[in-house]
Amino acid sequence: MSAPGQVWDAVVVGGGVAGLTAAHGLRARGLRVLVLEAGARCGGPVRGGTLVRADGARLAVDVGAESFAARGTGVAALAGSLGLHVVEPSGASAWIRTADDVFPIPAAGVLGIPGDPWAADVRRAVGLRGALRASLDRWLPAGRTDASDLGALVRSRLGARVVDRLVAPVAAGVHSAPLDALDVDAVAPGLRAALDREGSLAGAVRSLRALAPAGSAVRGVEGGVHGLVTALVAAVEETPGVGPAGTVRTGAHVSAVFRTRTDGAWSVLVDGAGDPVLARRLVVAAPGVVDLVQDVGADGGPTGVGVTPPRPAGTDVRLVTLLLDAPALDAAPRGTGVLVAPGTDVGAKALTHATAKWPWLAERVRSTFGAGRHVVRLSYGRLGVPTPEPTLARAVADAATLLGTPLAPSAVEAHLSTRWDGTLPPPTPDYRRAVADVAARADAVPGLALTGGWVAGTGLAAVVGHASAAVAEL
Repeated sequence: MSAPGQVWDAVVVGGGVAGLTAAHGLRARGLRVLVLEAGARCGGPVRGGTLVRADGARLAVDVGAESFAARGTGVAALAGSLGLHVVEPSGASAWIRTADDVFPIPAAGVLGIPGDPWAADVRRAVGLRGALRASLDRWLPAGRTDASDLGALVRSRLGARVVDRLVAPVAAGVHSAPLDALDVDAVAPGLRAALDREGSLAGAVRSLRALAPAGSAVRGVEGGVHGLVTALVAAVEETPGVGPAGTVRTGAHVSAVFRTRTDGAWSVLVDGAGDPVLARRLVVAAPGVVDLVQDVGADGGPTGVGVTPPRPAGTDVRLVTLLLDAPALDAAPRGTGVLVAPGTDVGAKALTHATAKWPWLAERVRSTFGAGRHVVRLSYGRLGVPTPEPTLARAVADAATLLGTPLAPSAVEAHLSTRWDGTLPPPTPDYRRAVADVAARADAVPGLALTGGWVAGTGLAAVVGHASAAVAEL
């Protein structure tokens, strides 16, 4: 693994986007950095796969995260600094499917929460009765607000139809969890403060939308978001002009971490590696390693630093990516995709019509596979519900239903199935409080930084910003 007694300036445990971003920031300061990733590849939930047709034609696509929130500039700036081209999706809307209807997602909202209950697209979604109830929001006193979770907040201000037909499918599709498991501040930063300021939830949404950057609420990377991982690994290992290169090791399972009393260096033990790795700085970007971290007690022996993270269960997600010969989809009948409300007859919780969403991908698919070909992604898995492995036939049937277009099994020219077991737990209020306590305890330990989605929150925008800040003064 490394030479006996070799001391690095920093060791980063965890090679997901958070760990790699932290390592990149440390490398930019000229520090020698070692990244230890237990898995066979870096990137965590940011991953690419290759669609291969029977004739050998092939194309790399995202099989994990495929976009990031446009709020803030951290991800776009990082991607640009790595030579990647940040792109916007097409202007098409996504749709929602309920048990008895299908309709476009209203344009001016936040996580499905509408900014104008009387907008035509909102009335189309919730009906006249739903719009009337939601319009009471502007007259309800603050005492009627229940902000204990996202579902309670929206229900108390805008009513049940807005919750059931708009917010539940959108927020659950993003976070793979029911609304009562979502902390408001974690999934909608600034919303509660805007509500206090504006006096209504719809007004708060309009306020946040006005502050958002122009264009779509999300961005992507030409070639796929997985290119960010490849570029980060290369930058850590090869950054010119900032001293000796860093090193990224995969298959490196950390079994113990403690700080020595003699010189304050962190000692990291890796299974099968012999001598420990030593470092002045330690970044832990893998929650499973946090409770291994030991400090030095008064008697010279190791003692826990009290930063054991909470570990509630996450959702097992299954992603099926299809390459379809389906000219009927050229018209993008459901825009960029469909979010599925709970309680329908469709097994998938969401469908992304990737070639309708990303113009760069549509062009590459046409040039690689020919006209009339499309890439769609179906996501399966809801919190607390067993997630059986979706068959190809099930995925094709769900795609046909959600897209409103007949699709024969013979239309599938290539496919990929991806498992994401035990994804991040939903950011419940209790979980966020526990994580905040863990982070505060870690801040008191010299030379230690914690980062990753489990502490930063869901999404690349949160993860990249947190990782960069975590190591800025380390």
